[in-house]
This record gives sequence, structure tokens and C-alpha cells, in this order.
Amino acid sequence: MRDSIPPVERLVITLRYLATGQSLASLQFAFLIGKSTASMVVRETCADIWNVLHPIVMAKPQKEDWLEIAEHFYKSCNFPNCLGAIDGKHIRIKKPAGSGSQFFNYKKYFSLVLLAVCDSNYRFRYIDVGSYGSSSDSAVLGHSAFGRMLLNNELDLPPPQTLPGTTSPPMPFVFVGDEAFALMEHLMRPYSSRGLSIARRVFNYRLTRARQVVECSFGILVNKWRFLHTPIHLQLDTAIAAVKAACVLHNFVRERDGFNFEDSLSHCLENTHPCGVRGSTHSAAVREHLTAFFMSPHGALPWQLEAI
Repeated sequence: MRDSIPPVERLVITLRYLATGQSLASLQFAFLIGKSTASMVVRETCADIWNVLHPIVMAKPQKEDWLEIAEHFYKSCNFPNCLGAIDGKHIRIKKPAGSGSQFFNYKKYFSLVLLAVCDSNYRFRYIDVGSYGSSSDSAVLGHSAFGRMLLNNELDLPPPQTLPGTTSPPMPFVFVGDEAFALMEHLMRPYSSRGLSIARRVFNYRLTRARQVVECSFGILVNKWRFLHTPIHLQLDTAIAAVKAACVLHNFVRERDGFNFEDSLSHCLENTHPCGVRGSTHSAAVREHLTAFFMSPHGALPWQLEAI
């Protein structure tokens, strides 16, 4: 029997692929292994990275963790009662065999969707990887484990709190997203951009300031793990494992290494296709209350009128 590939070498091969995006043929010649062996090593090691690091760097937040996230969000983004920013991005892949047009997106290429929830420190708190590229953000969220827990109130969210400096009725904690998501009690989206009042334009600006952390997180992810710069030429299950491994490695490195802001300014991931969705009366009332808060002396920013 031939000697097995030692764990250190398996890890080096996988990190080389994730960090550089080298082809399997290139890894084959660099490490003197077979191409199918390189594919197997990447798949198995990515799965092990996810299984080991996920409970450590992406554990399910508890009530105290949510409160800490909301405090950091208010300090850095001036958005009260915010628990995270949510968005979906397309990851380019080769066409999976027998998939038809399920992974063919509106940008005219094949992709799977990475749905992520990020905190203000640019760390992923929840991810969902593998949805069809033809799906919208709202559909992906509805079918994800996070979306089901959000709808069924299983996230252990803190009870409603009054907004800073006010004595108004307590407001629920919320996540922020773009127009692709439905308006819900715990998920705020911007107003439609047609014929907006000044107050609503200010709300959209403040929500965008909070939501940009997820865009920066994607930028840091892609510029650190450069296999995401090009289409992933792996089997679908291996591609999903590689993306999940990159996300937990992103958190692992983020906690220890920080990031360069310039790395977050651009990335090659495309936004998912937005669709028209409407929210309930109660969720609309929550958004109106936040809009009024952003125009009040307690919640207004000195530069917000100039920014809109």
C-alpha cells in the first residue's frame, strides 16, 4: 500500500486552492498527486474545516450575544436595535450535470447562492450555501434554516426595547436587508425609491449605512480567498463545501488578523435578482416608527440631510 497523504499536506493543498484559486491540474503537478486525489483532498478537508470551526467561530448567538451585536451596530452604524445585515450573492460555478436551468441566473451564467447574515465586525453569523442561482433573495431566505427560525421566533432574540433617548413603546430587534427581501417585524427593507419624502429618504440612507457591512464582508471574503474570483470548476457538493469552509476561515482570520479596508471596496460576486415583496401592517408600522426616530433630535445625524 502507498503511504497516505499526511493531514498537514492535505491542509496545505486545500488552503493553497482556497487562497489562490489554482486549478486541480496545477495542484496535481505542485504536490505530485493525482487530479482526482486533489479533488478528494479538497472536498474532505473543506468538510473537516467546516465541522471543526463552525461551532467555534459561527456558533448560534444567544440572547446576550444578540444584545452585544446590537450595541456594536448602534455605535458603528447608528442604527438602533439592529442584529445584523443580510444579503445574498451569486457564486459562479460550472453547470451541474442534469440541473437544467435551475442554476442559471438572470446575469446569464451558472451560480449558486450564498446567503449571509453579518454583524458590524464583518463576521458571518449565519450562512446558507447551495440554493439555485435562479432563486431570489426572498425565496432563498424562506427556504433557509435561518429564515425558518426567524419566522418561527426560534432565534432567541432579545425582547423589544425602547429606542435610545426615547420613552416611546418598545421596538423589536431587526435585521436589515435590501429591496429583495420581504418587510417583516424582524427584517427591515428600504422604501420604494419613487416619490419619497425627506424622512423616508433619510431612513433609506440610514438603513444602507447599516446594510453595507455585509457588502464589505463579501469583499473581504473574496479578496482573501481568491478561488471565488473565478468560476468554481468542482462538483456541486465540493463547491458548496469549499464556500462554507471559506466562510468559517473568514471568521477565524477576522478574529485574529483583522482586515484592510481597501480589500472590502470591491468584489466579483453579483447581487441576487430582486423581486417585489410586501410586508405586513405591523412591520410597516415598525419601519415608520424608525423613520420618525431618525428625524428626531435623539436619532438624527448631523450629516444625514446632506447625504441624501
